[in-house]
Amino acid sequence: MAGSITAKQPAADGRQRRPLIVTEDEELLDDLLRLCAAAGAEPEVVHGAPTRRGSWESAPLILVGDDAAARLRGTTRREGVLLIGRDLDDHDIWRRAVDLGADNVAFLPDAETWLVDRIADVAEGVGRQAFTIGVVGGRGGAGASTLACALAVTAARAGRRTMLIDADPLGGGLDVLLGGEGAEGLRWPAFSESRGRVAGGALEESLPELHSLRVLSWDRGQSVGIAPSAMRAVLSAARRRGGVVVVDLPRRLDDTVAEALAQLDLGLLVVPAELRAVAAAHRVASTVGMVLRDLRAVVRGPCGPGLDDEEIARLLDLPLAGELPPEPGLPEALDGGEPPGGSPRGPLARFCAEFWARVLAGAEQRGGGA
Repeated sequence: MAGSITAKQPAADGRQRRPLIVTEDEELLDDLLRLCAAAGAEPEVVHGAPTRRGSWESAPLILVGDDAAARLRGTTRREGVLLIGRDLDDHDIWRRAVDLGADNVAFLPDAETWLVDRIADVAEGVGRQAFTIGVVGGRGGAGASTLACALAVTAARAGRRTMLIDADPLGGGLDVLLGGEGAEGLRWPAFSESRGRVAGGALEESLPELHSLRVLSWDRGQSVGIAPSAMRAVLSAARRRGGVVVVDLPRRLDDTVAEALAQLDLGLLVVPAELRAVAAAHRVASTVGMVLRDLRAVVRGPCGPGLDDEEIARLLDLPLAGELPPEPGLPEALDGGEPPGGSPRGPLARFCAEFWARVLAGAEQRGGGA
């Protein structure tokens, strides 16, 4: 799936968003139509001043060819106007952009990638990005995958648009943990060579839907490497859909994992309440902390004598996100097809619900995603 993955469809709120192109330059028009097609957008095209009532005011994005800039002087000022030129040495284009009230000037072909992204954003109706959390184990078997699934299940049960991304190719597949290994939809191998832009709506629709959330997991075939560009493209697309995104992370750090860490709003390090686990988690925390600024400890209880959750967080030099109590009967529930956090009254689901209420309220106050 190399190149851009796009879908010509209404945006997330059901409205069709059509950029407006204003130019009489046929060569430039051909280029702009090509870029709109790459972004999955069907533009409205006018050769002079817009004739359809309200088209200038209502278009989500307006691409004005430099040949039309002078004719449009005096048009109502608004945001979302880009002046498109070709001559990097034409310094007067910046004056024409000011006269037009343009937000920016884009020179083709240099700015093609940037312009495709801008067009695709308005075609998809991109608004507030998803609040994105990564979960990593302090040691093997810490329960990070279980917590990642429970966080996603709990968020979806609360009515939030939720995507769960399995970034650990050696973890066996989160779809198995959710009881959906046979569910139809694409897995990571289909996206392993993705680059450029992946359309958020197309990604969401292509993935298995389990317990009211979308899951990008691994299949049971041969191990497939994910290029850093693929992780960047896929995770960016997931975030553009809004809601929440939960990423299950491996304990190692390579270029692909670094791409995932760079897009997280918050990371959770799951640490069993054992001294050896704390020692192992300290190494993971120092490695992950080189990329991720906001990393917090989740202590998986019960805590033994002389070692409580606050002391473990202090030893790791991390803020404490909370103590995760044991959930009796969890292995049996998983064997029976119930996902982690599937029982709303269970300790795991209560921990996740309280965590989401706390962090999403804080994110909304700061103007972040959710």
